[in-house]
Amino acid sequence: MNIVKNEIHELLSMKSYPSQLFYDGNLELLKRTKISIVGSRKPTKYSREIIQKLSSALCKNGVCIVSGGAMGIDAVAHAGAGSSNTIAVLPCGIDLRYPAVNKSLLNDIQKNGLLLSQFELGFCATPWSFVVRNELVVALGDVLVVGEAEIDSGTMRSVEFALKMKKEIFVLPQRFGESSGTNLLVKEQRAKVIYDIDEFVARFSTSKNQQLPKRDDFIEFCTANPTYDEALAKYPQRVFEAELSGEIEILGGKIFVL
Repeated sequence: MNIVKNEIHELLSMKSYPSQLFYDGNLELLKRTKISIVGSRKPTKYSREIIQKLSSALCKNGVCIVSGGAMGIDAVAHAGAGSSNTIAVLPCGIDLRYPAVNKSLLNDIQKNGLLLSQFELGFCATPWSFVVRNELVVALGDVLVVGEAEIDSGTMRSVEFALKMKKEIFVLPQRFGESSGTNLLVKEQRAKVIYDIDEFVARFSTSKNQQLPKRDDFIEFCTANPTYDEALAKYPQRVFEAELSGEIEILGGKIFVL
C-alpha cells in the first residue's frame, strides 16, 4: 500500500486535512494544473459529448482532469482526458473497483494515471464515503466543472463544497427541463457558463504559445440554440455544412452545438 507523505497544498481548503491518503499510480499528476469535473450518473447524450470534448481539449493543453470514477459524467471525463492525464478519487479502497462497470477504465488509470483514496485496502463504498470522496475531488481542482446535475442530486453536494472553498464553478449551457441544478446555479449567478470550449481551455492551458482560434460567428450564434428556421435564414449554406461535419445537431427543430 502506498501512502501520500508530502502535504498537498490544494487539500488545505478542505474542512479538515485527510488523516491518511492512499495512492496507486503517478503522483507527478498532482503537480499539474488540475480541473475537477463531476456530474450526473445518467447524463444526456449532449452532456456526454460536450464533457468528452472538453476533457480531451484540456488534456491536450497540459491540464489534468480530476473526477470520482463513477458512471456517467465521471467516466466520460476520465476517458476523454485519457488514462495518463487523469486522477480518479475513489469512495472505497484503491484495491477495489467500484463501480464494477468501470473496472477496465480504473485499471487503465491505475497503470497510467493516478488513483487516490482516503480509505484502507478492502474498504467498501458506503453512502458517507461518497461524500468524503466528493470533497477531495473538488479540493484537488483549480476550478469545478459540473457537466449536468438535478437540484436534488448528490452532485450538488460537490457544488456546496466548491462554494465553501470559494472555487469558481463552471457549467454547460443546458435546455429547459434538463439539468435543473446547473440551471439554478446560473440563475443565482453562482456559476459561469462555458459557451466556448476553446476559450475555456485557453484560460487554463499550460502552453505559453496557446492562441485562441478565430471566432466562428455561426457556431457562436448556435450556442443560443436557435430554431432550424432561424439558423437557415441567417446562415443558409453554413447550416448544411455544419450538420454534415458533425459540428451541430438538430433536435426538435432546434440546433445544438456538439
